[in-house]
Amino acid sequence: MKKNILPLQMIYVSKDMIDQRIDNFLIKKIKKFPKSVIYKMIRKGKIKINKKRIPPKYKLKIGDSIKIPSIRIEKKNNNFISNFDAKKNFTLDGKILYEDKFLLIINKPSGIAVHGGTGLRFGIIENLRALYPLYSYLELIHRIDRNTSGILMLAKKKSTLRDLHKQIREKKIKKQYLALVHGHWPKSKLIISVPLIKKKNKNVKNPVFANEKGKLSETKFQVKKYYQNCSLMLITPKTGRTHQIRVHSAYAGHPIIFDKCYGKSELDKNFTFLNKKKNLLLHAKTINFFHPNINKKIYITAPIEKNFQLSLSKLN
Repeated sequence: MKKNILPLQMIYVSKDMIDQRIDNFLIKKIKKFPKSVIYKMIRKGKIKINKKRIPPKYKLKIGDSIKIPSIRIEKKNNNFISNFDAKKNFTLDGKILYEDKFLLIINKPSGIAVHGGTGLRFGIIENLRALYPLYSYLELIHRIDRNTSGILMLAKKKSTLRDLHKQIREKKIKKQYLALVHGHWPKSKLIISVPLIKKKNKNVKNPVFANEKGKLSETKFQVKKYYQNCSLMLITPKTGRTHQIRVHSAYAGHPIIFDKCYGKSELDKNFTFLNKKKNLLLHAKTINFFHPNINKKIYITAPIEKNFQLSLSKLN
């Protein structure tokens, strides 16, 4: 994937620049960017002259000030993606849990995928690369499900990504989740150790299921609080399989509320008063790891998002 970054610029029009059309001037000025991106920037008012939007045919006058915003362009599958293609309402405001020059850890909202895929042009990673072009390197360290909220780690350095991937393989990174599940979870069933396997066809309701031929998977469950007809659970995955917590919860007979893949819709109907959006009530709450660049143990906690908090308040 080819990436080009242009920093914020202010250009003041001199005598040798006057009477040129702004589109032609920019095409010559920013040669490394395609014309389509330049015209899109002008059309959307991202490039301003004297703090005002202008049409492509505007002719430069002496004394004009041209503001060109910071731009990041990626070429992927022969298509150009710029920060102006990203979601306008996506920002990191209030979502950063930890940041230094090596790591970015955010509190991901539910309902947003971590990366683009089938039917999704943009996920968290594409939006962050587009909206924050000064991040010259940014990669996901791990993934969490689209409808799961909570901790998501991203690396700003390739060496950091490599070191933390090694910790994941060696099971040195510890995570805990909060989930609201159907029914009262029995305190006699606090460890689920059931192999999991993925179906070849991913576009099915239950893409992961329990099977003896699957990969070893283990999850520890702890009852935090009993409510009427449901339980708040603190969950510690010992392995990191796809959909592991959701499948093990359903396997134990206590699916997570509003889990459209592995849950029970007839049971979810009893809890529609909790959450109009019916967001999956699963949250990546804590993570504990060794920071390879500063030689320090890091412990991060992510506050649960508003919808989850309101659901618990209503149960109380």
